[in-house]
Amino acid sequence: MHRRSFVSDMARAGVAAAVLPTVGFAARAASGRDAINIACIGVGGMGFQDVRNFGAVPDVNIYALCDVDTKAAIEAYGLFPKAKRYRDYREMLVKEGSSIDAVTISTPDHSHAAAAIMALKAGKHVYCQKPLARTLGEVRAIIAASKSARGSTQMGNQGHAGDGVRLIREWVEGGLIGPVREVHFWTDRPIWPQGIDRPTEAHNAPPTLDWDLWLGPAQARPYHPAYAPFRWRGWWDFGTGAMGDMACHAMDAAFWVLGLRYPSRVEVETSTAFPETAPRASRVTYYFPAAVGRPEVKLVWRDGGLWPARPNEVSSEVRWPPSNDGGQLWIGDSGKLVAGVYAENPRLLNEEQNAALKAKPLPVKYERVKSVHVEWIDACRAGKQAGSNFAGHAGPLTEMIALGNLAVRAGRTLELDPATGAVKSPTLPNDWIMPAYRSGYTLAV
Repeated sequence: MHRRSFVSDMARAGVAAAVLPTVGFAARAASGRDAINIACIGVGGMGFQDVRNFGAVPDVNIYALCDVDTKAAIEAYGLFPKAKRYRDYREMLVKEGSSIDAVTISTPDHSHAAAAIMALKAGKHVYCQKPLARTLGEVRAIIAASKSARGSTQMGNQGHAGDGVRLIREWVEGGLIGPVREVHFWTDRPIWPQGIDRPTEAHNAPPTLDWDLWLGPAQARPYHPAYAPFRWRGWWDFGTGAMGDMACHAMDAAFWVLGLRYPSRVEVETSTAFPETAPRASRVTYYFPAAVGRPEVKLVWRDGGLWPARPNEVSSEVRWPPSNDGGQLWIGDSGKLVAGVYAENPRLLNEEQNAALKAKPLPVKYERVKSVHVEWIDACRAGKQAGSNFAGHAGPLTEMIALGNLAVRAGRTLELDPATGAVKSPTLPNDWIMPAYRSGYTLAV
């Protein structure tokens, strides 16, 4: 059957309805086949890193590889030559049926939600790269789908599986910097074009790329190298800009350690606004009301080369910020700490306190894990959820980031209900929150 006929038949029957729940590796283990069969959607770039990392975990079999661009997939094909090859993940999930136990998703942001929900409904364990989805409505659809699914889930914000985030939590809960009232974040992103208008030149898609499949659920437009490869990140129809790319890493520790949920207010300042792309630089400030065990918290995100002012504890002879790539600064009533984007290498800014802490570390309170990849595979085997699972952590974290992007796109302050996350003002276009999908793609559970 030709792919176009196959997809047309699926669309008429309902894509999700065509997928049967997987039997699962646990059932197959009884017959001696206990390796986890993984199907990887999007295997170029970061996707290749995921393919390689999961393929290195013991008793994991890279069963199928799916990518819309055969050139982007060539390294993955070479590393796992026995894996089945597909271009359309919908076809792969239907045809392979119960042979697949788990699915990884490393596509551009706009395809995350449809692929993740289809895999969840099919009974698969699902690992999805950050951000979990492009828009607020898509994130909430994934959260709802994961709550009713039986698979283990994990978002690819690898810092959440690192030692740094656990150290920061132990230090904050140990009172080393006192009650936290502000956390500042910065990044060198964007490192791709943003703050631009839609191109008008005519281009043919590369012969290795299926442009229609690359567009996936997004509305049709002609191919242009301004979108793919890689440059899609700055376009609102495909990506989530600098904040969507890096905040799932940088803001992860604060969201988890401080028990954050919905802000009451999001303020924004940006460089020149463009209708279809994120700005070249922005500063987004979130206000979270006080909760049990902590005061009101202010989070400040900066991108495009902006970073927070030098703290008094850092002399003019010392480099500030510690890294232009990005980082985070925590401000408590009795101290401050800094760490990298992924919460790596945290340290107290008070040198005497930091030296004392190195000499006598606090007791380990939170279990360390080997890596985000091993953590998810272990969760799949144990029938439990990983740390950055969709419903409990990754989804709510991505909701917060999506709210920030809504403020950036609107160019206005958002007032929110901190109990529900509902935007009280201003009124926003519906498709900014829940985009209309092309035929053949659905978020139906």
